[in-house]
Amino acid sequence: MATLYSNQKTKWSQNVPSEKIDTNEQAGKMRIAFADITLASAAIADVVQMVNLPNGARIIDGYLTNAALGASTTLSVGYAAYKNAAGTVVALSTAGYLAATSTSSAARTDILATIALGAGSVVDADQDGLPITITLAGGTASGVVQVAIRYVVD
Repeated sequence: MATLYSNQKTKWSQNVPSEKIDTNEQAGKMRIAFADITLASAAIADVVQMVNLPNGARIIDGYLTNAALGASTTLSVGYAAYKNAAGTVVALSTAGYLAATSTSSAARTDILATIALGAGSVVDADQDGLPITITLAGGTASGVVQVAIRYVVD
């Protein structure tokens, strides 16, 4: 039976000399980014800019909360095009954090729920941050939508 060490435990106790563990990995401050909007007859393909996450933030998880927005409506959560810390443009991803999910009934849906959907990732953005968006599909939507994302910094 072998003893295995996480990357952070290796930095702390296995490397000689030991290495500093980033504050977004240990002892950092948990923050929340919250945004809401009341849609009024929003059209298919409308994109709502919700909130920007700061550079260096480690994304933990989040959720999308919605009222019953209308028959056949769906929302996806992703990000708008932005520049990374090196100044290179990163293309938008309308569903990078949640694929289209039904919003015809009131619901709360996890976003950033897996590694593939961004859980545990670190924001690499310029001073404007990472712009979180929601995109409407399926039908005209009216009602309240909220996004909350937990992340760690300093």
